[in-house]
This record gives sequence, C-alpha cells and structure tokens, in this order.
Amino acid sequence: MLKQKHLLKLENYPKKDIQNIIDTAFSFREVLDRPIKKVPSLQGVTLVNLFFENSTRTRISFELAQKRLSADTVNFSASTSSLKKGESFKDTAQNIEAMKIDAVVMRHPAPGAPKHLTNFIDAVVINAGDGTHEHPTQAILDMMSLQEKFGYIKGLNVAIVGDINHSRVARSNIYGLVTMGANVTLCGPPNLVPDNVIDLGVKVNYNIDEVIEWADAINVLRIQRERMGIGLIPSEREYRKLFGITEKRIKRKEKEIVIMHPGPMNRGVEIDGGVADSEQAIILDQVLNGVASRMSILYLLLGSKEED
Repeated sequence: MLKQKHLLKLENYPKKDIQNIIDTAFSFREVLDRPIKKVPSLQGVTLVNLFFENSTRTRISFELAQKRLSADTVNFSASTSSLKKGESFKDTAQNIEAMKIDAVVMRHPAPGAPKHLTNFIDAVVINAGDGTHEHPTQAILDMMSLQEKFGYIKGLNVAIVGDINHSRVARSNIYGLVTMGANVTLCGPPNLVPDNVIDLGVKVNYNIDEVIEWADAINVLRIQRERMGIGLIPSEREYRKLFGITEKRIKRKEKEIVIMHPGPMNRGVEIDGGVADSEQAIILDQVLNGVASRMSILYLLLGSKEED
C-alpha cells in the first residue's frame, strides 16, 4: 500500500513509498523475463488511458503493464472524442467514471490537469505527464534503472543535461533523486535552466566537460521545440557543440559513465548515435523497466486493495 491515493507528482512524495515502488518493480521485472509474462494481480480492475498528447513509450508501457497484470484496459483518444463537439473536460471525465472504472492514467498538455481531474472523479488518477510540470512514473523507472545498474541510489552523482526549463522529466527526477539521497547537477544553456532551481537541492554547472567528469550517470534530455519560443537556442549545431553528449566527450572520461535518455532522442543533437548505442547506455533497459515500474505502481495503488 502507498500513503497517497493518487500518483500525481514526486514533489514531497514519501521516500519509503518511492523505495517500495522500486522494490516491487524488481519483482515484476522477473515476471517480464518469464515465458508467460502475465499475473492475475489486477483481474477485474478496469483502467482508462486518457491521453491528450502524443506518446509512444509511456502509452504502450502503461497498456502493457495493465495487460500483464490482467486488468481490463480502455484507450481514450481526445482527437476522436466528444471533446471535439464541445463537451467539457469535467463532463467527459464524469461520463467515463459512470461506466464503473477503477483508475485513469492521464497525459495532458496543461500543468496540473491530473490534479484537476481528481476534483471530478473518485477513481485513482496516475499522472503520465502534465505539460512542463511533472512525469513521476518516468522518474521512478529512471531511479529503478540506476539502482539496477549501481545497486544503490544514495550518494550517486547524477547529471541531468539539456532543456531543464521545459522538462517534466527533469522536475520529477530532481524531486525523486534528491529525496533518495543522490547528488544532482543540472547542465544546459543558461536560458533553459530555471533561475531558482538550486532551491530544490541541486547544483548547476554550465560546463558540460566538467559535468561529464563528475557524473556517475547522465540523463540526457532533448530540446523541446514544441514547448519553447523561437530563438532560445541559436541552432541545433551550436547546441551540440556546447552541450551535446558526443563520442569524443565520453571517450575523454577517465572512468565509466552510465548514459540515460527518456526518449524520444534527437540523434546528432543532444546525443550522438554512437553514445546512444554504446555499452554504457542503458536506454533500452529504461524502456523495459518502464513496464515493470508501472506494473508496480498499478499494483500498489489498486491490487493491494483487492487483497485487503
């Protein structure tokens, strides 16, 4: 069981619950390695995937997690719904809940939308990314991947590099990693790093070579052009020159470093293809751990209730 009914953000989220999710995720990771990758933990539970933004990894990962747990899954697409006919967000949510659902997994371009949803329905709400606010399940799978690789999180030097300002992944990772005792340094163009971010318990260093030398692991973020105005970076070429995780830079690192990326990647911009495909990269491990960690979250929010 988790202390909170919903998973909306990792800001002020209990450390014990984060560790519980990660530990349970490793149990489900073993399930994914079996020939039959299914358990009856959420049999009879109905979930709706309510996505108002495009998604590949998160949507497929949640749907697979639900099916691996034997839940009934319904996928909602805003582009083909009655929202296009003028129906309100509130009416859409309440009509869906009237069909006796147990939980909603929601992605929305507006920060705070999943929290807003909890005002209208009694079902469990899980935030699958809300604008530039947070992406808690991504941070949990990232932390699971770090624990899998190193055996621990506390004391790790973790760098988050790229467009911090527009990244919900960065925010959730900052909250989660600081809570779990990691040392976090942010790096990116000064106009893409929030001014007050050091108040969250992290450091900022604009020298990418120093950051690479310091870090045990680097979580590389893409430039989110769809969320930013024109002119925040001179060009992709200039960005790669100043902040790109290139093969040349990684080869200068004296000790091994772990490379992460939440996807989608812009190869040749924030990260070289050779780095992304190297043995140091755990990017595809993150994807698999995404299914396991979301199975864990769904089970702890919904399955344990069935057993009480």
